[in-house]
Amino acid sequence: MVSLLFRRRLSPASISRGGEFYLLPWNMTTEASFGICNCLRQFSSSTAARKVDFTDLTHPHTWYPYARKKSRNVFLHVGPTNSGKTYQALKQLESSSSGVYCGPLRLLAWEIAKRLNKSNVPCDLITGQEREEVEGARHKSVTVEMADVSSDYDCAIIDEIQMIGCRSRGFSFTRALLGLAANELHLCGDAAVVPLVQEILKVTGDTIKVQYYERLSPLVPSKVPLGSFSNIRTGDCVVTFSRTEIYRMKKQIEAGGMHCCSVVYGSLPPETRTRQAVMFNDASSNSDVLVASDAIGMGLNLNISRIIFSTLQKFDGVEVRDLTVPEIKQIAGRAGRYKSNFPIGEVTCLEADDLPLLHSSLDYPSPVLERAGLFPNFDLLYMYSRLHPKHGIHEILEHFMDNAKLSEHYFIANCDELLKVAALIDTLPLSLRDKYLFCISPVDMDDDISSQGLTQFATNYSNNGLVQLREIFTPGTLKVPKSHTALKELESIHKVLDLYVWLSYRLEESFPDRELASSQKAVCSMLIEEFLERFGWQRPRTKRLTQNSRLISLISQETRQKF
Repeated sequence: MVSLLFRRRLSPASISRGGEFYLLPWNMTTEASFGICNCLRQFSSSTAARKVDFTDLTHPHTWYPYARKKSRNVFLHVGPTNSGKTYQALKQLESSSSGVYCGPLRLLAWEIAKRLNKSNVPCDLITGQEREEVEGARHKSVTVEMADVSSDYDCAIIDEIQMIGCRSRGFSFTRALLGLAANELHLCGDAAVVPLVQEILKVTGDTIKVQYYERLSPLVPSKVPLGSFSNIRTGDCVVTFSRTEIYRMKKQIEAGGMHCCSVVYGSLPPETRTRQAVMFNDASSNSDVLVASDAIGMGLNLNISRIIFSTLQKFDGVEVRDLTVPEIKQIAGRAGRYKSNFPIGEVTCLEADDLPLLHSSLDYPSPVLERAGLFPNFDLLYMYSRLHPKHGIHEILEHFMDNAKLSEHYFIANCDELLKVAALIDTLPLSLRDKYLFCISPVDMDDDISSQGLTQFATNYSNNGLVQLREIFTPGTLKVPKSHTALKELESIHKVLDLYVWLSYRLEESFPDRELASSQKAVCSMLIEEFLERFGWQRPRTKRLTQNSRLISLISQETRQKF
């Protein structure tokens, strides 16, 4: 019954305030959704529907009528890392009567909300997994996917706007760029994005002004490599791109008896990453060296003296490749933060062979971006599905992607992860909207525990319309990991709990245990930190654990038998 009521309340023809379905990102606003509703009433057969090409994405600016009614003043603040560009934009946001900050990471959204509230500018925090409302707030700090394109703002900021060219997330930045209805829109990022933004906004009638910034503190590339970890000194940050390598290097550096290391990498819980960074920044703590992945490229304020690349290659999920010029510059630029304990930043490599690529990348401008990401919202996919009533969401997504029509300034976002989820849940008796919701959820499909957690959530939801966390998770069973493998499992459990919280904000009645999931997330973070302090790195076992033993802490015996 809960599931039935939810689906009736969010049927494709329903319109909420401003036409924006707040439970899902990427939807059209009033006029566009109203057009979809008219189509629904007019089309009594798929033959009539074929007269409209729902795969035509050549005019995405028309999806956002609120923004198009505005004469927006767009300010591009562009320059290298640590140049003060975001600082200047934030000054405008603080002085505005209402506004929104849109960042690429939850850590950045947290940081800006804290800064505004500390400056007596009441500010709400909204991410996929958090809602912290402040009384009287007319400002919001959000992750870019949560940008509300149906509200009116005096001022809006999109940070790291060059991510509009990201294969997987660029469409969210495009949506914010085209859809935010603000008198002033401030875009902060790399100068490589300027020509593309100017081209995209030619059809919107916006006024554009570009402000270029120079780095506030020197960044000096070294002519010699580090050579040995015996040459590590306080304030150094060693960058590598393998989780196993991070712990190996931490152990190797600490074995010298001179330094203690904090670690930062992507699969660490955000809370743990923040606390590890705080320890590193605190001159009174024992932690004076950082070992990190490219997760430090944005989102954390770090007092780094010297960046040391252990390698200039990374595995990007498909192949091992050289780092790009923007990636090298973004990471290297974290050294020598303005007004920190290390006003002059240094950068070098562990091996001499990598120095030529490092130096040439720092001297070379980032390649100009040519296209922005785009992805169809649910309304378009729904109408397209009317032409293929027997197809599941996997086939609908594939067909839509194959037939989408784009202008020369856009590309279709990589939806490989969505297709993996769609293949998993397509046989479940769920509505297209419910399937779409699970497809866009923040699940790591390359993680066994994370992907099976999503499958369980979707299965329980389809069977009962209710997903109680205790059915698959027993509070009180989490323990401090005693091995590298156990640590990875605990990080995966945190991902599943995080996924539950995300779903609870979109299917609140069906996922009622948000507080329990949030509290257990906090326990995971504390246990991981305790591992980092007590055990450090341990060599992973060569023999893989069986699937059931990997899941024993997360999934009950009864539930495991279903897989």
